[in-house]
Amino acid sequence: MRLQEPLQRSLRSEIETIQKQFGFTLSKLSALTGINHGHLSDILRGNRPMTIRQLDALAHAFEQPPGWLYELYPEECFAKERVSRPRVIPYLIRCAEIGRQDCMQQIVSRLLEERKNVDILFSVGERLFEAGKRKESIPFYKLVIENEKDSHSERFSLSQYRLFRATLGTNAEENWKAVIRFEPYRNRLPEHYQLDGLLQLANVSFVLQRWSEMEKYADELRLLASKVYEHEVRKRKGNKTCELLLKTERHLVVYYGQGFLLKGVALQMQGLYEEAKKYVQGYADLDWFELLDETGRREVEKFKTWAKANRYTYDLLMGDTRILPEYLDFLDQNPAEIPAGLLTIMEAASKYDLCIDPVLERYSSEIKQFYDYQDQVNMGRHYSFRYYKAIYDLRNNRISRALDEILCCLDLADHLTCKQSAALFWEYLHYASEQHKQVYQQIMRRFSK
Repeated sequence: MRLQEPLQRSLRSEIETIQKQFGFTLSKLSALTGINHGHLSDILRGNRPMTIRQLDALAHAFEQPPGWLYELYPEECFAKERVSRPRVIPYLIRCAEIGRQDCMQQIVSRLLEERKNVDILFSVGERLFEAGKRKESIPFYKLVIENEKDSHSERFSLSQYRLFRATLGTNAEENWKAVIRFEPYRNRLPEHYQLDGLLQLANVSFVLQRWSEMEKYADELRLLASKVYEHEVRKRKGNKTCELLLKTERHLVVYYGQGFLLKGVALQMQGLYEEAKKYVQGYADLDWFELLDETGRREVEKFKTWAKANRYTYDLLMGDTRILPEYLDFLDQNPAEIPAGLLTIMEAASKYDLCIDPVLERYSSEIKQFYDYQDQVNMGRHYSFRYYKAIYDLRNNRISRALDEILCCLDLADHLTCKQSAALFWEYLHYASEQHKQVYQQIMRRFSK
């Protein structure tokens, strides 16, 4: 006797089975899902394709988890071997959102049988990226890069840029890899993306303490922003509107001013304070910048504050300690500048035997808040503050307190900075207590993993 072969699972047969189990009439199911009665009837009879939202609505009605029957949905995405963009793109987006990698792989391999479908994968990546789901967009940009024939196409370059932005995180080594991957393609992008890309490259280089690279990107940003500005002004001659025609993430004046500011900071970090001061005038007064809207004017005011702060910074780091009272008044009037300001004061004190104990007491509550910082820039400032505080305490023969600060540095350090603090600890090891040594060993075990 020949056994009957089991019926092949299909999307509609599964829905029909569970509908019977729940005892839902078509009218009841229509009411629960919000799907038009006639449309629902056509869908279940196979006369109308189903959207992924409709499948999700059915899953909810049948008390099923997200992703229910997703493995059977691809049959809706292809009709006579032709792909349906309106169905496959939302399907891939939902798969990415809920982590159905199995379904993604199944449909991607089918899509890539024709290279023209690379555009579908790019569209999925773009929609996820623009929705703020950058991590979920990464696999799609990687697929575009791997399968795009023309490496000079805008789609390829933009995928490299999006991948760079999406992969940036808190891991310094991974961030540097992201810079290396993206850098060769930065000049192939449309200008508005180039501006954003160069600003990000410079900022990442700052966090990674790659000062020569930071200088390079700041120079490129300054030149490109100047070129784009001149071009935008020419385009608007005779045009009364003040709206920027170039669509960028930030106002154009930000890129222009940051080109000067970041160049100065890169020089500062190399101890070239006199050279750094020359670039302050490039962003100290940008009121001349044409066609500033309200957002642009707010940015100009920020640059004025930063210029004043950085002039104090460079003077203090060059040893002009007479300005300290004036600088402290400035910080009190501009609380947002206190973290950077305290770092500057701490660095100057460690270099010039400046007594700042009253300053540390005055800002003790702000210093405690350093531990709350989660962004990389302020976490880096916190590390540097503690390191210079250790030097300051050593200069004042407060060895035990200095060792506490060094251990704090190590606790805050990443693989880029731990060697600096570890070397300082070993230099004063003979002063360390048993507790100091135990804490040191505990912290170093973290780096050995």
